[in-house]
Amino acid sequence: MEKIFEQALLYDFYGELLTPHQQSIYEDAVYNDMSLGEIAQERGISRQGVHDLIKRCDKILQDYESKLHLVERFVKAKSKIAEIEALTRISEIEEKQAQSGKDSTQNVGKQSYSMEARADGEHALTDMAILERMREIRRLSGELMKEL
Repeated sequence: MEKIFEQALLYDFYGELLTPHQQSIYEDAVYNDMSLGEIAQERGISRQGVHDLIKRCDKILQDYESKLHLVERFVKAKSKIAEIEALTRISEIEEKQAQSGKDSTQNVGKQSYSMEARADGEHALTDMAILERMREIRRLSGELMKEL
């Protein structure tokens, strides 16, 4: 399955650089999940010819990737975006929790000094965690922009 995913990614990026005949057969093999025999019968060529053409296309696409690294850069960017989204969701949750905690301590009224001090300390830790997440998001965004 991973090989098919890799072939599809390479084809998405570099497929237009193949001849129309290569594109058609490669699409049948990778996207339409046709067997070599089915493709050969449909095209009126030998099964070995289909096999050789697909291998040749794989090599051509791999050569483009080794020179241009577009798929590699895409995968890295996608990974960093996922990290940023995860950190953003975590920060939003922590911010909501911190806000609801502050609201509850304000509404309680008079409580002992130790409870207030503990609540303020917890809010400070949460605020620090949010700030740290935001710094990480900025760092990852900066890396992403450099790569693009």
